[in-house]
Amino acid sequence: MVQHVWTLAQSSNDSAAGAIALLVQLAIIVLTFVGMWKVFVKAGHPGWAAIVPIYNLYILTQIAGRAWWWLILLFIPVVNLIVILVLCSDISKAFGRGLGTTIGLFFLPFIFYPILGFGSAQYQGPTRA
Repeated sequence: MVQHVWTLAQSSNDSAAGAIALLVQLAIIVLTFVGMWKVFVKAGHPGWAAIVPIYNLYILTQIAGRAWWWLILLFIPVVNLIVILVLCSDISKAFGRGLGTTIGLFFLPFIFYPILGFGSAQYQGPTRA
């Protein structure tokens, strides 16, 4: 009987922890999309593009000033990490920011996209022609 009660209590704790983890993940996703939406609008693109898979990556390449075919590079394992880092660098430069924002966009996009989107940074256009 004691074992049965312990199992019920343990499964209840696991369910609560799982629910909290799910809420945290959803909050991170929403923060990222809201921040990207504002970044897209600042850059003169439709905000709704932030929530459309793959198309949002294409828009990011446009904001960064890269050719459309960079999108294809994002689907190649290991190469995609380098491409994402370059895109983060180009996006931060397009908003007049530096290395700190690049690192932040790469490692903490759910924090740094809202900072770019809701902050005072203005889109200056891609730095490369």
